[in-house]
Amino acid sequence: MVTSTSTLLCTGRSNIILQVPHGFFLTRSGAAKAFSSRPGRARPDLGRRVQAILAEPLNLETMKPSSSVMDVTKPGDERSRGEGIKAVEELGSMPIIYTPWLNKGTNFSESERREKHLDGLLPPVIETLDDQAARLMTQLRNEDLTNLQRNNILKQIMATHTTLFYKALIENIEELAPIVYTPTIGEACQRWSTLFREPLGMYISAFRHRGRFDEVLGNWPNKNVQIIVVTDGSRILGLGDLGTNGIGISIGKIALYVAAVGFHPEHSLPIVLDMGCNRKELREDGLYLGERRERLEGEEYYAAIDEFCAAVKRRWPHALLQFEDFETSKAFKILEAQRSAMLCFNDDIQGTGAVVTSGFINGMKYQGTRLRDARVVFYGAGSSAVGVAKSIVTYMHKTEGISEEEARACIYMVDSKGLITDTRGDELPEHKQEMARRDGVPDMKDLREIVEYVKPHALIGLSAAGPVWTEPIVQALCQGTESPLVFPLSNPTPKAEISAENAYSWSKGRCIFAGGSPFKPVKYDGQTFVPGQANNVFVFPGIGFGAIMAKASSVNDEMFVAAAAGLADAVSEAELRGDKRLYPQISNLRQVSLDVAAAVAKAAWDSGVSQLKEAPADWRAYVEERQWWPDHASKQSAATA
Repeated sequence: MVTSTSTLLCTGRSNIILQVPHGFFLTRSGAAKAFSSRPGRARPDLGRRVQAILAEPLNLETMKPSSSVMDVTKPGDERSRGEGIKAVEELGSMPIIYTPWLNKGTNFSESERREKHLDGLLPPVIETLDDQAARLMTQLRNEDLTNLQRNNILKQIMATHTTLFYKALIENIEELAPIVYTPTIGEACQRWSTLFREPLGMYISAFRHRGRFDEVLGNWPNKNVQIIVVTDGSRILGLGDLGTNGIGISIGKIALYVAAVGFHPEHSLPIVLDMGCNRKELREDGLYLGERRERLEGEEYYAAIDEFCAAVKRRWPHALLQFEDFETSKAFKILEAQRSAMLCFNDDIQGTGAVVTSGFINGMKYQGTRLRDARVVFYGAGSSAVGVAKSIVTYMHKTEGISEEEARACIYMVDSKGLITDTRGDELPEHKQEMARRDGVPDMKDLREIVEYVKPHALIGLSAAGPVWTEPIVQALCQGTESPLVFPLSNPTPKAEISAENAYSWSKGRCIFAGGSPFKPVKYDGQTFVPGQANNVFVFPGIGFGAIMAKASSVNDEMFVAAAAGLADAVSEAELRGDKRLYPQISNLRQVSLDVAAAVAKAAWDSGVSQLKEAPADWRAYVEERQWWPDHASKQSAATA
C-alpha cells in the first residue's frame, strides 16, 4: 500500500497537492549552496525577538494599508514594523517558511532563496501568488472530496501560509464561504477533536486558568489585536453544547472578518472559553480535547466571564470582543453586563438582528407595506429570534417616528408552547418578557392557527427545529399576503424550518425566500428562483471594522441601525423588483462590507461614541485606505525597506 501510494504521488500529482515542503529539493547547479541552508542555522532567540516586535503598540490614527503583516504604520513613524520581518528572516530559513504570515512558499524568488538560505528547501520552480492560489483551488475542486475535507485543507493552509489562504478565500468567497463557515463549520465543530491538527486560536480554561487570565492571554504574542471572537461552546449553531470543539466557530468567523472587510490576520484572534461541557458523550470521548467536567453555572459562571472580559480589556484595551454562540439564557445577561464596560457585541443577537432587519426592509419595500403596518411572526424565541425582533423594533422606532411600544405591537413571538403572551400562564424567561403580547390576543399553540389569525407579512424561523413548516402553514400565509416573506434562518441546513423547494412550490412561486444557509436555485412552473441568504457575514465584518476605524468606545443601537440600512441600500431597485433579491450577491461581499463599515463608523461619530479627533471628509475612503489585502510582493518590499 505504501508503494502504490508513493507511486501515485510521484507520477504527476505532486504538482497539484504540494502545500508544504517536507524534505530537501536539490538541483545540480545549487547542491553545494543548498546544504548551507539547513534549518539548523536558525537561532534560539527567535521567539523572544518576534514576540518583542509583535508587542509594540499600534497607532490606529496613523494606520495605513498594510504593506506587510508587521508594517502597518505610516512611513516615518518612530518604529518601522518592517524590522520585525527582518528580525525573523535573520534567524534562518526554518522560521520563515514555517511562519504562516511570512511564508511565501514557491513564490520566493531566486535571489530571496539565496539570501534567506532557502535553497534546497523548496521545489525549484518559482511561482506567483496567483499560481499558488490556482493549485489550491484545483485541490479544493476535486469532486471526490467532501466539504468537510475541503474545510480541513483550508485549515492546513491557514496554519502554514496565511497570505495564500486569504488570497483564495477573497477571490472565491462565494464558493469558499460555505466551506469556511456555515453550513460546513457545523460538522467541522462536531468533529473538531477527532480531526485536530493545529490550535489556530486560544483555548482558555475557566477551571485551570482562573485567577491568571492575564498571564494566559499574555502568551498570545501579538499585542496589537483588534478583533476577537469568543465562544463558550454552549450553543454552536443549532447543534447545542459542543464544549471546546466550538473553537471552530470562532476560527471560521475570524477568517470572514479578514476576508470580508480587511482586518489584518495578525490583529485577529479566535478564542474558546472552556466552561465545561454538559454533553456526556463528548466528555467521555477519548479524543475530546476540552475539560471533562460539567459546565460552570450561576455566580461562578458569570464571575469567570467578568474576569475574562476584564483581562481582555487590560491586554488589548482597544480591541473589539464579539460574543459568539453563547447559550440563550446567558447571552443577554453577558451582553448587558459587558456592553457598557468594553467595546463588544453579540453577533447572534445584534448581528443577526441587523442582517434580518435589512432583508425585512427590502421585503416590505417589495410588498409596498409600510414598516409600521407590518405584522411579523417569529417561530422560535431564543437569543437570535429575540435579537432580530428587538432590531426590527429599534429600526422602526428610530426611522418611522413611532414609539417602541407601537413597534413591538407588530411582533408575534412563538416558542415551543405557542404564542408568547402575558396570559399564557407559564413563567417567561427575562429575554421573552419584553416581546410578550399584552393586548388580549388569544392563547394559541398551533402555528397554522397563529398564521391564520395574524395574517403576517413575514414568517421568520429561528427555532433550529428542522423542517416543521408544512404546506397548510405556507398556504395560510399566502392567504393573508400576496408576496409573504419566508425566512427559515436556522443553521445548519438540516435545522432549517423549510426548504427553498417546498417554500416556492407550496406558495406557487409567490413567496420571497431567504434562508440562513445557502439553498440551490429552484425551478417552478417554468421559472428559476434563486433563494436569498440572510447571512450574518453581510454585517458583522462591517460592524466590527467600522467600530475599530471610528475608535468607538461602544457599539450602540445607532450603529446597528446604520448597518441594516447600509446593507439594504446595497440591493438595487432592479435586483429587488426583477429577481426578488433581498440581499446582495455574496461575490460582492468585500464592497458591501466596506459600505457597511463606513456607515457604521459614521454612525459612531454622529452618535458621540467615536474617539477620533476629527471626522474624515470621506468615511468610505477613510475606511478603504485601512483595509488589508493579501500580497506577497508588498510583504517582501516592507521586509527590505
